[in-house]
Order: sequence, then structure tokens, then C-alpha cells
Amino acid sequence: MSDIRTNAPSLLDNPPIPVQAKLAAAWTSFMFLYIYVDYFQLYKPGAIDEIRGGVVFEFDISGTLLTIFTASVAIPALMVMLSMTLPARVNRATNLVVALLYIPFSVFNAAGESWDWASFYGLSIGIEVLLLAFILRYAWKFRPEIVRPESSRESVSAR
Repeated sequence: MSDIRTNAPSLLDNPPIPVQAKLAAAWTSFMFLYIYVDYFQLYKPGAIDEIRGGVVFEFDISGTLLTIFTASVAIPALMVMLSMTLPARVNRATNLVVALLYIPFSVFNAAGESWDWASFYGLSIGIEVLLLAFILRYAWKFRPEIVRPESSRESVSAR
């Protein structure tokens, strides 16, 4: 008996994943990490006392500061949805711009910290930057769909 191979998909085959889904998954991972790093910072000795004293990272707690914090979390949260819904050309550009802007923003989290916390910030920021690099790579490779010429459309609509 010969072994005949067919092009029929096997249960073990991995179906192709759309770039939009990969981008949304990366932004979701980034969001979880981003939020948990902020949460875990509260465990640092004195962090809660500073918050009770009205200060976060040397900034007075105010409506403006909390608005900035909300925007810094809302943008990647929106990127999850936008990565799945924006038209290809806008999707690509938006992912490239936002991911590029979030790299220095992520690195800023370690500003002014002591070497005692280097492993915490190194790991968390390192993973955030890797996720952003993944987003940049897939957004860069993401090419807008090729639109069919007008004559093809007309012949299809005439049927």
C-alpha cells in the first residue's frame, strides 16, 4: 500500500491566524502586564504611604494626573479593539505609531528607581518592550489588501 497525501487539512494543522488577531492578542498581553506591573508597584515599601500623602512618583495626585494615567491605560486597551476593526492601511499605521510611542513610555517607569528594583523593572519593562517589538514587526509586515481594478468590479456587479 502506498501512502497517499492529500491537501485536506489535518486536525493537527494550525490554521493561519490573521495579522489583526495577532496584533489584538499582543495588545491584550501588553495590557495585562502593564496593569499588573502598576499593581505590583504598590507592594514596594512606602508606596501606599506616598499615595496616602497625595504623591505618585514625585507627582502630586490630581485630576490631571489621574486623567493621564487613565489615558495611558485606555490607549492600549483601545488598540485591542482597533487592531481588529480598523481598515488595513489605518490599522498598520496606528499600530506602528502607538507601539513606537509606548516604548519610551514603558522605559520611563524605571526612571529614578534604585538598583534594588532592577530585576523587577528589567523583567517587566523587558517583556513590555518585547511585546511592543512583536507589534511593530507584525504591523510592519501587515500590507493593506490589494484592491481589485475597477474593470473587475464592474464585470462582477454586472452579473
